[in-house]
Amino acid sequence: MTIAASPSPFAVLKRRNFALLWTGQLVSTIGSALTSLAASIMVYRLTNGSALSVGLMLMATAAPSLLVGLVAGVFVDRFDRQRIMMAADLLRAVLVAFIPFLVPFGIAWLYVIVMLTSAIGQFFDPAYESVLPEAAPDEELAAANSLIAISSFGSTAIGFAASGLIAANYPIAYAFYLDAFSFVFSAACVFFLRVPKIKAEDSTSVKVVVNNLKAGLDFLFKSPVLRSVFLLAVPVSISFGLANSLLLPFATRALSATTFEYGLQEGLTSVGFVIASLLMAGILSRWREGQWMVVGLFGIGISWVVYSRLQSVPLAIAAQMVSGFMNAPYSISRRLLLQRNTVAEMRGRVSSAFFVANNVFFLIGMGAAGLADLMDVRWLMLTSGLVSIGCAVWALVLPGLGQPAEEWRKALSLLRNAPAATGLGIGRAVMPADLDQLVGLLPSLSGLGKADREKLMIQGRLLNVQQGVKLTSTGETGDSAFFILAGKTVVGIADGQGGYRSLATLIAGDFFGEIAALTGAARTADVVVEEAAILLQVPAALLRVLMLQSAFSQLVLARISERLAQTSIRDLPRFSAVDPQAARELREETVLA
Repeated sequence: MTIAASPSPFAVLKRRNFALLWTGQLVSTIGSALTSLAASIMVYRLTNGSALSVGLMLMATAAPSLLVGLVAGVFVDRFDRQRIMMAADLLRAVLVAFIPFLVPFGIAWLYVIVMLTSAIGQFFDPAYESVLPEAAPDEELAAANSLIAISSFGSTAIGFAASGLIAANYPIAYAFYLDAFSFVFSAACVFFLRVPKIKAEDSTSVKVVVNNLKAGLDFLFKSPVLRSVFLLAVPVSISFGLANSLLLPFATRALSATTFEYGLQEGLTSVGFVIASLLMAGILSRWREGQWMVVGLFGIGISWVVYSRLQSVPLAIAAQMVSGFMNAPYSISRRLLLQRNTVAEMRGRVSSAFFVANNVFFLIGMGAAGLADLMDVRWLMLTSGLVSIGCAVWALVLPGLGQPAEEWRKALSLLRNAPAATGLGIGRAVMPADLDQLVGLLPSLSGLGKADREKLMIQGRLLNVQQGVKLTSTGETGDSAFFILAGKTVVGIADGQGGYRSLATLIAGDFFGEIAALTGAARTADVVVEEAAILLQVPAALLRVLMLQSAFSQLVLARISERLAQTSIRDLPRFSAVDPQAARELREETVLA
């Protein structure tokens, strides 16, 4: 099967919304890097070189997520994301501009403002992550994330280098004024965006917020891929928090570097990130996201191990540049996984959950940096590198992180190119051997009585279907479910714009079509045969009889819950046409089961 050629990695910049997001983030990140480094240097000077104080300042940037992070995601999913982003930018501009005026009254003011700006950022970040997938189609999403990574992280090269230069030659207040201007510029870019608005169906009370938060967390932990990425983020965040907090003490103590050399080190780390991000824009689709994450973590860990043993400032800067280079595959791929596996109405909550997890465990790593006041900073940096390598090994076995890229591309091509089914034929009668095979694949059906088995043989049909045949289409009506006895199918949930926002593979023992069969609603996904399959077609009336089997009912209802979690909320109006009698029967059967 012919796969369409990949678009240019820079084609996405021609899209108005993406160009605005990219430009605004580029300028804003330069400003944020100025403030981040300038604040660290200021604290380091005022506390006579305390590594713990630097760690506490960095912790102030992460602490607010503990209080507002998850709740912020709920509000992002319920209100105008564009206005949230503009308000966040303008408020942060005012706060940052006040830093030079308030710090002379006490260093505590710096911690307070850093915490406030970070708290406001908890609303901006998930809103930004929610809007980004809508600014680029699926084919350009990998390139979009690579370019966004440059504007989000790569531009820190300019900010860090400029901050080090300002700290060495000019009043450090200049760094904060420039950051304030960058926030205003970002707000102006957001103002010109054209993005769809999400309308809340009910008022935003405490109960609604709690219920929405619970729904978001359920969605996160019921998805194998998202759950794997979340679990991996725990040790990775600790490792990154420790290493980032140690860079300034390591540069000054272990390497005897100047503040300018420290700024240069941070800047060239971002240059490495930029170079890798540009490369990833063209080659990311060659492997699956999980494989790139493994490569990135291995590279980061090895570069930190080498860095911890160096004595030369130029070699140390080179090692950090390599770590920045290897950070791009990990960061971009993780972001892409979240976007492709999260529906639009859940992105705020899922993104916030990841931000909170990252910040909480980043805090732990930052706090551990205080040990540098008691022990050799080189050993702590070595520990951080070894943890990263261990995370890479763990990622190799986590579910959902190692699917080959060719398999994904083939599945996507099948979904797009398969013609609509003109009819699957009448098939043949179901034989006792077929039922034995089904029970072997689904032991929960072992309780079927003789009468039920006879109904399956009379009413069910066995279908032999060739590769490339589309079995169901999103939106069509369906009055039967399908059980896979052999072969493989690919399932895609359409995004409404000619693409697919979720892909899954079903094999022998899986089933599909049960939602439409049981509720009378329209099909929620496209299903295409990937490998020649043998299917048992079960009419809706007969499926309801099978639901009286307790074990089977629990299995089906759990699967329905999981699939509805993957179905966009915008699809829910289709269920308004469900036949009331069918709904009552399904509820009664569920209770009986």
